[in-house]
Amino acid sequence: MFLKHNILANYASQIYVTVIGIVMVPLYLKYMGAEAYGLVGFFTMLQAWFNLLDMGLTPTMARETARFRGGATDALNYRRLVRALQIIFLAVALAGGGTLFMSAGFIASDWLKVQTLPLSEVQFAVQMMALGVALRWMCGLYRGAISGSECFVWLGGYNSLIATLRFVGVLPVLMLVGATPMVFFTYQLLVAVIDLAGLTTKTYGLLPAVPAGQRLGWSFAPIRPVLKFSLTIAFTSSVWVLVTQTDKLVLSKLLPLAEYGYFTLAVLVANAVMITTGPISIALVPRLARLEAEGDYVGFIKLYRDATQLVCVIALPVAFTLAAFAQPVIWAWTGDPVAAQIAAPILQLYAVGNGVLAVAAFPYYLQYAKGDLRLHLLGSAIFVILLIPSMVWATWKFGAVGAGWAWLASNLIYFFGWIPLVHRRFQPRLHWRWLGKDVAGLAIIAGFTSWGLSVFIPAPESRILGIFFAVLMGFVVLMFTAMTSTTCRSYGLRLK
Repeated sequence: MFLKHNILANYASQIYVTVIGIVMVPLYLKYMGAEAYGLVGFFTMLQAWFNLLDMGLTPTMARETARFRGGATDALNYRRLVRALQIIFLAVALAGGGTLFMSAGFIASDWLKVQTLPLSEVQFAVQMMALGVALRWMCGLYRGAISGSECFVWLGGYNSLIATLRFVGVLPVLMLVGATPMVFFTYQLLVAVIDLAGLTTKTYGLLPAVPAGQRLGWSFAPIRPVLKFSLTIAFTSSVWVLVTQTDKLVLSKLLPLAEYGYFTLAVLVANAVMITTGPISIALVPRLARLEAEGDYVGFIKLYRDATQLVCVIALPVAFTLAAFAQPVIWAWTGDPVAAQIAAPILQLYAVGNGVLAVAAFPYYLQYAKGDLRLHLLGSAIFVILLIPSMVWATWKFGAVGAGWAWLASNLIYFFGWIPLVHRRFQPRLHWRWLGKDVAGLAIIAGFTSWGLSVFIPAPESRILGIFFAVLMGFVVLMFTAMTSTTCRSYGLRLK
């Protein structure tokens, strides 16, 4: 029952934070304007890149806290590890945040393509971002300790509270004080201070007392035993940041800030494709690893292929529906016809590209379960090397839409060029069955169904009806795709 409550608390918190972040975007766009919203997108991208400095230390904190609670280490060694990690996190926060703070002038004048906002205001906003990113970085350590203590119900409620302050609480401030980047990011910094204070207080309430007569001191010694685990986690998270955030970094330099704001808007909607498949991957990876360890290769392949079909049934209808109804979706969401017109072509390309990426993640799950990620590292490096030059060239020639084409093309080349090599290395004779029976048929049905609906059924002009219309179209595409899936049909028969 305790585990069930924790899982429900995690899902409830994640859903709330995600939904409230999406719902508030049109209001930011309305009050702040597209160029100022571009700074919000830049702030989000900076936080993602700052995670490269984590080096796996946050999940290490969670793991070592859980091990202490399980009796694997004593209170003194655990407190020494916490002290060492605190010093490291503080040093990284000061170095990273300080460097970003000192670079604010360069970022405002030379990196970002500011057109109408005063440069002094943009520079101040970037300085507030630097401080906020550093404080949120420190929050990661304490969230790791709290999750390792299995206080998920408290943490879920706390995260929801902080998200409400960040996303909703800022609106009255913008309306009463001023809808400027200076006001927005100063407020976000204050919320980051509150966030860190609350997490620190909770963490110190959970830490065991230092045994009488003992001193904590500080050294790297407590970190050495956990370094291998930490670096392993750092590797996989760094690869993911490079794959998913390189385009945002490049475009923040190449695009005018207002256009970058519309680009951020489109990418946020396209990320719905990845959000829908996240829970499946979380559950799939440990099960595949267990089947591999047990030597159940028949069950391993069956689960791999069944999960592929399940992701295709969920992710591809979302991707193709967003692509087919991109302009009505953005209009219904934002109420801004300019945003809908500019962001719709970008959304179409990124949504389909994310659909390809969701399916292309399966060879990574295969390699993870096998315990060999060398090909994944090489493939990701090739992907980034392919993506960056094409992204720069396409953006320079065609703007944000060119970036969308580069994202889609890079994912397709990776999917059709690299995945067959991975399958041949780890599971010979699987690839063409997997591609033909588990992916291609479902992709064709989802694509043609969504396209046909967009051609023959016009979207309503009302925003409220438009939201229900988009959901209904997505559901229709999902139903047709599910009926094509052998996995979904067999599951349906078992339920009868």
